[in-house]
Amino acid sequence: MKLDGETQELMVQVPGERVDRYVAEEIPSLSRTAVQRLIEAESITVNGEAVQAAYRLRQGDQITVHVPPPQPLAIEPEAIPLDILYEDCDLLAVNKAAGMVVHPAAGHRSGTLVNAILAHCPDLQGVGGKLRPGIVHRLDKDTSGVIVVAKHDQALRALQRQFKRRTVEKHYTALVIGDVPQKEGVIEAPVARHPRHRKRMAVRSGGKAARTRWQVMERYWDEHRRLYTLLDVKLLTGRTHQIRVHLSWMGYPLAGDAVYGPPRAATSAPRQFLHARVLAIRHPVTTERLCFEAPLPADLQRVLDSLTLVDADGN
Repeated sequence: MKLDGETQELMVQVPGERVDRYVAEEIPSLSRTAVQRLIEAESITVNGEAVQAAYRLRQGDQITVHVPPPQPLAIEPEAIPLDILYEDCDLLAVNKAAGMVVHPAAGHRSGTLVNAILAHCPDLQGVGGKLRPGIVHRLDKDTSGVIVVAKHDQALRALQRQFKRRTVEKHYTALVIGDVPQKEGVIEAPVARHPRHRKRMAVRSGGKAARTRWQVMERYWDEHRRLYTLLDVKLLTGRTHQIRVHLSWMGYPLAGDAVYGPPRAATSAPRQFLHARVLAIRHPVTTERLCFEAPLPADLQRVLDSLTLVDADGN
């Protein structure tokens, strides 16, 4: 049954089941994940009221399911300024600004990196898919730094192979809360979806293998004598939120990361202090090694400038 743009009413005859599971069973065209998203958007109600996905149904409950019509797939080019680090006829390397979503998704149909890239390179339409033309990898919305974009299918496939084989070198600059005692280390801990919070990841047994190498660059105090450590972080795998999850799990969350650490107000950073500083790849056509580097953005540099560098004696 196709429900796009339609509303369906369900009357509960057998009580006790979770509403998300019940709706997914009654309407096979909706996956349970899709049902949960509709519940979050309050497009599914029980007796006219918004509920949680775990709500246990009672006999006689009236469920209303409204599936909004799909958004058009066409992505409009937008003349958004790009900080271009490198460009040739095969690829583009961009320093993505913090706050910019990489590709269109629910709630972000415009103003994305893809919208900007399509204005800069109109021929990218159709390279790698309608919603992610030319996109090989991604960064979180509030993470700044280097992203590479393929300009044609051959380049896209070649770059995707490098990411899959983990031959790409990725270095991040991260400021964490606390004094990391060791000079360097490797975190090896599996990452999976958080069992209760759908938008979060967590270190979990049975998750996907994940490895993160880190090295201390500097240590700082703030005006309240709170300690911070500046790290060079090298991603050895590329799981969702991997750096943020691993560092928080180690006991040193990113400054400014309100999801995996304390509220932003409790730190000196206005956003998660994470910047994709270096990306080294093989050119998808010539195989020449290319290394792109993006300087620390002004907002994060201001954070460091507001801190006091700790010297070798801890002063």
